[in-house]
Amino acid sequence: MATITKRIPIATGPDRAWAALRDVGRPHRAFAGVLTDARLDGDRRVVTFANGMVVTEQIVTVDDRDRRLAYTVLDGPFTHHHASFAVTEAADGGATVTWVTDLLPDDVAPMVEDLMDQGATALATTLGC
Repeated sequence: MATITKRIPIATGPDRAWAALRDVGRPHRAFAGVLTDARLDGDRRVVTFANGMVVTEQIVTVDDRDRRLAYTVLDGPFTHHHASFAVTEAADGGATVTWVTDLLPDDVAPMVEDLMDQGATALATTLGC
């Protein structure tokens, strides 16, 4: 199983970073340029990527106390997919977003890592890094 971890420094404080991530119906705002649209259907969301790919995600948990969001992709090339974001306060008063994705099959990891790199850049830009 492939595991991809991104630690994203964010210039804004952890409360603002968490507010952007926990808005599960509008991830295309936080990840502008990578995601172009999203819609909620109960506890599932359908997201559209700039490259035209559309996936359905199951929201697993939104934990305000620990500033943690977990989701899984239900379709696409995966036999297994689980991802989470956790927001922590950085020493400088900003935030660090830790994004971890576990997935199978391993051969889709390069595609996912590329999308996560794009997403990390978009998130840092959107939140004022």
